[in-house]
Amino acid sequence: MIGHTIELEGDFDTALERVIDSLASEGFGVITRIDMDETFREKLGVEFRRYVILGACNPKLAHKAVSDAAEIGLLLPCNVTVESTGDGVRVRLLDAERMIGDAGMGESETLKELAEDAGGRLQRVAESLRTQH
Repeated sequence: MIGHTIELEGDFDTALERVIDSLASEGFGVITRIDMDETFREKLGVEFRRYVILGACNPKLAHKAVSDAAEIGLLLPCNVTVESTGDGVRVRLLDAERMIGDAGMGESETLKELAEDAGGRLQRVAESLRTQH
């Protein structure tokens, strides 16, 4: 598993705002937003369920990571997906520690510590989303 999956009830826009607010509470800002359903409609003429990819960034952690290993930029920002399921909304948050390990960058003590920090923050976001009503 490459991340955390959370199933939410309610409408898409409310869930999306909850995700953004929960990320902000852990120091992450959304620096990119890709509405895949709109992209598919515009570029391919294909209808698709609501599906948004958020690029979440904690600037302090990102600065330390890029300063330690410039190639880590290929893995930034931390992606979060929000998609309509018909019955509700599914949210997926990246597992930062696994990402670093799978990329073969786990040798750097600095990157391991940053991944643990980011991973803990994203885990708390996931827990927050699971417990909010």
